[in-house]
Amino acid sequence: MTSTPNREGTAPVTSAQRILVLNSGSSSVKYQLLDMRDNSRLAVGLVERIGEQTSRLVHSPLTDGGGKRERTGPIADHEAALKAVAEELARDGLGLDSPELAAIGHRVVHGGLKFSAPTVITEEVMAEIERLVPVAPLHNPANITGIRTAQALRPDLPQVAVFDTAFHTTMPESAARYAIDVETADAHRIRRYGFHGTSHAFVSRETAKLLGKDPSEVNVIVLHLGNGASATAVRGGACVDTSMGLTPLEGLVMGTRSGDIDPAVTFHLERVAKMSTDEIDVLLNKKSGLVGLCGDNDMREIRRRIDEGDQRALLAFEIYIHRLKKYIGAYYAVLGRVDAVVFTAGVGENAAPVRAAAIAGLEELGLVVDADLNAVRSDAARLISPEYARVAVAVVPTDEELEIARQTYALVNA
Repeated sequence: MTSTPNREGTAPVTSAQRILVLNSGSSSVKYQLLDMRDNSRLAVGLVERIGEQTSRLVHSPLTDGGGKRERTGPIADHEAALKAVAEELARDGLGLDSPELAAIGHRVVHGGLKFSAPTVITEEVMAEIERLVPVAPLHNPANITGIRTAQALRPDLPQVAVFDTAFHTTMPESAARYAIDVETADAHRIRRYGFHGTSHAFVSRETAKLLGKDPSEVNVIVLHLGNGASATAVRGGACVDTSMGLTPLEGLVMGTRSGDIDPAVTFHLERVAKMSTDEIDVLLNKKSGLVGLCGDNDMREIRRRIDEGDQRALLAFEIYIHRLKKYIGAYYAVLGRVDAVVFTAGVGENAAPVRAAAIAGLEELGLVVDADLNAVRSDAARLISPEYARVAVAVVPTDEELEIARQTYALVNA
């Protein structure tokens, strides 16, 4: 077996074709096993409520018509969770000891400025991920736990980190820096990093394919709209601006996050409401956004309430759309020329009223939505703008797991 070095370690070239993708959260592990010969999924699953008596593992083999299996009961920690996952995969002949498994790809939320590409995990890489914990305290520790556990189960197998922030490292300093004292910012790594990078990378590339062009030829505004939401301006395949910042709190109105807000609001709450830093953190991240405005963060429920005449739900929707329009317009100005505006993720892919409202009134920018095309429900990438529109409007389903698998497989076979 030969080896090809990359920037952080050595990626062994392998003839194996399968990639296991792990997304480790603080109390959950999502996983998918993919065959890279045709990008097919062999198994998918989720372990949730790790560390509780009510832990739950749902496993779905996707070969030979296998049905979904579920087990409940205490799963003590991530090590126990991954061992349970390995057992379920083994039952389907897809075990972690298979010679067909080429590598394990890990979603890592924060890679700072150091990691602009998928990276074979070494101790030096782990040390840097740990150094970034202060700017990603909810995510990087869980990612580290998942990596350590996977390393213990398969110490001989390449482990690859694919960073949410990597796609955004191409942002120019004019977009990435905040206008605060430079020495203070540099000392504490304060800058705009952006997130959802694997989704924005995948969707911008698939949008170019939908337009029949190379990614280097197109400028795209990607709107990743889920419970977390972000917008990215992509010029010729590279990110030039994105709405999330130091943390995923900045930017669009989200399910439970406020998005853009005057920083002085936090000082006001400390001084006048006597709220602690932790209380304000919870308020802005978990009790704001749509849920703070109307009590619901499910767009389907909000639309149902609007249809019934609920004014609070209507105002929440209008605030959500207003922020979306602002970012579409801002990124149109940043890019200068826009070939497509594309909607993705749970809300973006499924909520036709959101797409219609976000584009309404932007005809002077060349943006128009065809009502009939917009109403179609489909899992396929598709245009929802009329043929005469100067700028395409598209819906492109995201696939972050496939993107992680592709990047992982490309690296270990470089």
